[in-house]
Amino acid sequence: MLRVPVLSKSGKPLMPTKPSRARRWVKEGKAKIAPNDLECFAIQLTFETGENTQPIAVGIDPGKHYSGIGVQSSLATLWMAHLVLPFKTVKERMELRRVMRRARRGRRINRKLPYNKRCHRQKRFDNRKQGKLPASIRANKQLELRVVKELFKLFPVSAIHYELVIADVDRTSGRKSAQSGVGFSPVMVGQRQMLKWLSELAPVTTHQGWQRNGNGTSQLRQWLRLGKDKKNKANQTPATHAVDGVTLAAFEFVQWREWHSKGTKHGNWQGFVEITPAPFTVIRRPPVSRRQLHLCVPSKGSKRRKYGGTVTRHNFRKGDKVIAEKAGKTYTGWCSGDTKTQVSVSNANWKRLGQFTAKKVQLLQRSTGLIVVPSTGLSNLPFGFAQGAI
Repeated sequence: MLRVPVLSKSGKPLMPTKPSRARRWVKEGKAKIAPNDLECFAIQLTFETGENTQPIAVGIDPGKHYSGIGVQSSLATLWMAHLVLPFKTVKERMELRRVMRRARRGRRINRKLPYNKRCHRQKRFDNRKQGKLPASIRANKQLELRVVKELFKLFPVSAIHYELVIADVDRTSGRKSAQSGVGFSPVMVGQRQMLKWLSELAPVTTHQGWQRNGNGTSQLRQWLRLGKDKKNKANQTPATHAVDGVTLAAFEFVQWREWHSKGTKHGNWQGFVEITPAPFTVIRRPPVSRRQLHLCVPSKGSKRRKYGGTVTRHNFRKGDKVIAEKAGKTYTGWCSGDTKTQVSVSNANWKRLGQFTAKKVQLLQRSTGLIVVPSTGLSNLPFGFAQGAI
């Protein structure tokens, strides 16, 4: 049950509509196609209308290398995404930057002099007590926040449900482990900052992946009869991470209710939510290297070759979506580099498709800082529906 995002004449998100109605409005001139950074088909009305909306929730399942996001209403699943996070890339480049910085400082020192006469720069301030997030963690959170902000431009989101990671909890007793730090995960870092950013957009409710009282993401997913792929989390399918995003968003419409009787305690899920096939998108950040004025190994003649940055010599920027032709074949990808006469084009996983003559490369879309790959058709999870009286 596909739903098309609708924007009012002033650009305010309204309730999604059916594709047939959206096509009819565009054909009759009552609406126009609304471009967006998520490359989701959306329309904007050209006439004034009411702005009444219904509750729509966004669920976020954060991870270290991958995250899942789902948009859900009580009657339909509206959108799902699998985010490929830049954790590993940023971590490796920060380590390389550290090595290069230490090498530059090492070349500046004259080791023939006594130690107390060498040119060792003293620290100018204590930079270890500022409470900053690690660069890799901050990059992960900023990508998730960027996607959520784009969703707020398309859907009238009224609530956000976020999975809180608490790794040192004993599942048998539900209490914290006696040994602090057992099972620590980098996903736990920066959660407070992320919740602060999200709370500026909409009310945020946190959930745990597993809870003893049955009010966890895993329990609700099983009650909704949704399958999850736990063998290979790198698979870019809805069953790996996006399914948890949809489950978290379903918390807005389904709640766990407990009741007590003599000596026993019972509980059950109550509410109504319908999980339907929805568009699925894979999103990642283009891994463009930052400009390096000092490479690891200096070249001869004190001339350093150009490396990094987003500017090319052919009026393209790295991350631009382009279409290129070579040997009678057409390739669609993203600009990832250049030479004197050629442009490098890579696929969504940033694997180079080839180098093409600049004259045979055409621009499709300027870089938005995101690589978005929508799926063809709707996702095919083992969907079902659950309902009950609240």
